[in-house]
Formats: sequence, C-alpha cells, structure tokens
Amino acid sequence: MRAKQQVEGQVVALLVQNLERLDESVKEEADGVHNTLAIVENMAEFRPEMCTEAAQQGLMQWLLKRLKAKMPFDANKLYCSEVLAILLQNNDGEMCLWYQYSVRVFKRHNPSTAEEQEMMENLFDSLCSCLMLSSNRDRFLKGEGLQLMNLMLREKKISRSSALKVLDHAMIGPEGTDNCHKFVDILGLRTIFPLFMKSPKKIKKVGTTEKEHEEHVCSILASLLRNLRGQQRTRLLNKFTENDSEKVDRLMELYFKYLDAMQAADKKIDGEKHDMVRRGEIIDDDMEDEFYLRRLDAGLFVLQLICYIMAEICNANVPQIRQRVHQILNMRGSSIKIVRHILKEYAENIGDGKNQEFRESEQKRILDLLENF
Repeated sequence: MRAKQQVEGQVVALLVQNLERLDESVKEEADGVHNTLAIVENMAEFRPEMCTEAAQQGLMQWLLKRLKAKMPFDANKLYCSEVLAILLQNNDGEMCLWYQYSVRVFKRHNPSTAEEQEMMENLFDSLCSCLMLSSNRDRFLKGEGLQLMNLMLREKKISRSSALKVLDHAMIGPEGTDNCHKFVDILGLRTIFPLFMKSPKKIKKVGTTEKEHEEHVCSILASLLRNLRGQQRTRLLNKFTENDSEKVDRLMELYFKYLDAMQAADKKIDGEKHDMVRRGEIIDDDMEDEFYLRRLDAGLFVLQLICYIMAEICNANVPQIRQRVHQILNMRGSSIKIVRHILKEYAENIGDGKNQEFRESEQKRILDLLENF
C-alpha cells in the first residue's frame, strides 16, 4: 500500500512538472495543459485519496497561480477552477483557505465573459458550501476571509453579490458568533448598512435579483443581532437610532413590501386549495410542503427575517426604536399580531437538519422575544 502511495505521489509530481514547463501561448502546449488536467480529474475521480497527495506536491499552488495569471480567459482557466473544486472536496482542512485565495482575483477585476463569470460564481458557491462545516468558519476567520469579503463589498465590482452571499454563510447560526464579532471589529457595519438602505442599481446585470440581495443582507443583520454581545451589539443597535431612525424606517418599508407579496401569494394558494377540495382532491403532507416552498420562494423567508430583526431591536431596551416601529405599524393600519403570527410560523419550521436541542432552544428564544414585543 505504501509503495502504491509513493508511486501515486511520483505521478502527481511529474504531472505538476509537466504543467510548469508547458507554454500555453503555443496551441499544442495549451492542449497539453488541458490533457494533463484531464488526467488529474480522472485520477481524482477513481482515487479520491490522491487529492491529499496532490495538495502536497504543488498542484493546488499551480492551479491557483494559473487562475490568478493576468492572461485572457480561456477554456483552460475554466477547467482549472473545476479541477481545483474537485481536489478541495477531498481536502476539507485546506478547502476554505484555498477558495479564499482563488476568489481574491475578483476583488478588483470584473469577469470579461459569461464563462469567466460562471467560473467566478462557481468558486464563490464552493466557498459558501465549505462554510457549512463549522471548523471551516474558524479557518475563514483566521485566514482573514471577512476582511476580503468586506473589501469586495466596498469595491462595487460584480463579485460584490457573491461576497455578500459568502458573508451570510460565514455568520449564520451559533457557529458564526466569532465571525459576527470580527465583522463589527473590521468596521463591517459601515459596509453592510448602505446595502441595507438601498439595493444596488445594476444588480440585475449580474444575475442576482433584488430579493436575493435583500435576503442576504437581512440574514446577515439577523445573524449579527442573534450572535453579538457587549460593545459590538451596542454599536449595531446604535445604527438603528442614528439619522432619525432611518434604518428602522427602511426595515418597515421592506416589511410592508414583503407582507404585500406574501398576502398575494397566500391568496393564490388558498384559491388553489379551495379548487382542490371542491374537486374532491386530498391535500396531503407532500402537497402542503410544496405550498410552503412556494410561499418561501414568494418572499416568506425574507419576511420572517425582517420580523425577527424587528423583534430583536424592539427587545433591546431602546425606547426610540420600539416607539418608531409601533408608530409606523399604526400609521399603516397594521398590527403586532401579524408580526407575531409570522414569527411563530418561523419558529415552528426552524432548525431543519439541526439537532433537537438546538431546535428547541432557538424556538424558545424566538418565542421569548415575542412575549416582550
């Protein structure tokens, strides 16, 4: 077995040497790079353990170097991103840091073609996936991933939408607590609140919808409110009082926007249910799940996040915030009962995929917020 591993290591080393000597400005040698990458891909598919050896033999360094090279985007560059993703899937310990390095090139560089944009989005999506593993949250933090994403948000390049999504994944849940505190320390509130106050104008050109943008921003704010303690939490709450509570006004604007969308969606679904009952059809659990997913897609999840933010800031012992929320609800003829109903439904469905203890504690925490709303 050991001899076999040594042979595999030698093969990888030879492949890396081959890649380093090839000159891609020559078509035949560029084809050689493509063929070498194909060999690596096949080896990784049939011998996943080879991926660790590849990382040690310098293959990842070469792939990263090729991705960052200032040369026209081509098929080889796209292939490099795909091979890198395959290798990192089998190297959890290195995955997060390597993805961080691989997306750095888009900090100040916009993709010039649809294919290059696809590659960029694939790399960012892979980084989001790796952040689902709690140990990678710590690697992301120590590797200054938060600082990189924060800079990308400020640069206003196409990568901004993807960076926002990564930050959402990095801070969500109790595993994101350290990242939430660090985000405030690096002055991330100065970056995230302008995006909360107004969705970017050119957002449709990069394939991100306004709803997706607002969902990620609201999710980040909800995570911050859930996880922050002490001085950092105070700094966050102060944002909702400055400039005559303009952040509260924006929150309520979003609340009514998504409430209207949900009421329209619910009316349509109720009509479909009525027609099904009239035809004698049974609405089983699978059908109910399908209806619930449709409601989420229509904006229910964003509305739940908004209501959660509302409950958190109203429970923060800041009279100015609480009074403003109630004032706007009364002006619009709305009611706290609607907010409570939305949050109760949110609590009932929270924690899918989490352990029972986590689910029960989260439900209790949300219901406690409602008691004092």
